[in-house]
Amino acid sequence: MNYKFLFSEQQLGAVELPHRIVMAPLTRSRATQPGDIPNDMNAEYYGQRVSAALIIAEATYILPQGKGYAFTPGIYSQDQIDGWKKVTDTVHQKGGRIFLQLWHVGRVSHSSLQAEGVLPVAPSAIAVTEGQAFTEQGMIDFETPRALETDEIPGIVEAYRQAAINAKAAGFDGVEIHAANGYLLEQFLKEGTNKRTDRYGGNFENRSRIVLEVTKAVTDVWGGDRVGIRLSPTGTFNSMTESEPQALYNYLVEQLNPFNLAYIHIVERFGIAKDADDNGFDFAKLRQLFNGAYIANGGYTGEAAEQSLVADESDLVAFGVPFIANPDFPERIKQNAELNAPDFDTFYGGDAKGYTDYPSL
Repeated sequence: MNYKFLFSEQQLGAVELPHRIVMAPLTRSRATQPGDIPNDMNAEYYGQRVSAALIIAEATYILPQGKGYAFTPGIYSQDQIDGWKKVTDTVHQKGGRIFLQLWHVGRVSHSSLQAEGVLPVAPSAIAVTEGQAFTEQGMIDFETPRALETDEIPGIVEAYRQAAINAKAAGFDGVEIHAANGYLLEQFLKEGTNKRTDRYGGNFENRSRIVLEVTKAVTDVWGGDRVGIRLSPTGTFNSMTESEPQALYNYLVEQLNPFNLAYIHIVERFGIAKDADDNGFDFAKLRQLFNGAYIANGGYTGEAAEQSLVADESDLVAFGVPFIANPDFPERIKQNAELNAPDFDTFYGGDAKGYTDYPSL
């Protein structure tokens, strides 16, 4: 197949991209140094994948409270900043571009991952009802989180601002705000996890408030043209529910426009094929309402990505799992070459096996 659109240049905010294939953020739990500090193996991993038009580095927690998985990196200590600098230096030396995804997991955590063993926090004291927490002691059932007090929320917004400053110090080209996949910001957005009666709960305006406050804090540091945001309007991962996703996300996207963001990164489907049921959600409406670029994400193949671009349904397409097993994924698409099969047993945690040992063409 001829991938004329997929391999055309694209301006993404302030960043010039050589083509339209984005490496999605992928939690790999390989920040194995004490203090959750990125290491030389992480730098090698990202350096192998610089053929992506843009690498969005794995979700990185903004303060100790935001941690939800063992061996995931942070961006709040000087050692973490220095570790990430090794990664960005490697990527830039090889001609790549890399953003950092800023993360607070909210209730998707466990007291064993929290400082002093306190409960995780959330908009409301409602537990995750599926899956288990990934801790250094193994998989453990989720706990009922503690509801945040209203006067605690500005401190979380400030932590995002400081994380954005730290990401700049670490040499990133921009940042992505993680407001998807059932983590803290989405817990505020969706009604199933937000039963608050203060200014952060109730109607769309109130439930969107913290997302917009975080966006302002981050764009104050970077400018809008080096900031994106990830959203999953129809996502149910981590026990998320919302009865009016179209109206909620139409409202949110319109409220994001004044920040002049580089892009919205939309998880159209999570871990399943492109043609799966999307419950009738009109993703094209979000693209129509938003002033910046639209990155589509959700089980795309190279052919489906090209078709999306040809049909003007997206500006770029993000791929996750294919980049795990194929460091040179864009080149394989271009050559219609066979893809390496991913080893699912090595996705989370471990060493170089299943991380930096996949062959290139």
